[in-house]
Amino acid sequence: MPYYTYIVECSDKTYYCGYTNDLDLRINEHNLSKTGAKYTKSRRPVKLVYSEGMSSKNDAMKREVEIKGFTRKQKELLISTINRT
Repeated sequence: MPYYTYIVECSDKTYYCGYTNDLDLRINEHNLSKTGAKYTKSRRPVKLVYSEGMSSKNDAMKREVEIKGFTRKQKELLISTINRT
């Protein structure tokens, strides 16, 4: 089963990073349900701005920790790499 590390942009322009095995469901949870992260509940709606497929949960978790250690500028650079045309 594939896992994903992702970044969402919150309504206040902050970023939240997480991991999941169901990207669509998790984004919906952040926006609509009580099971979303505490951080994003007060910053809805959120918009998916980056995702990266991983082969295992462990890899996705490690990448999440790595990205959470990034500065805002580093996150923006990462996001921009997938948004180039």
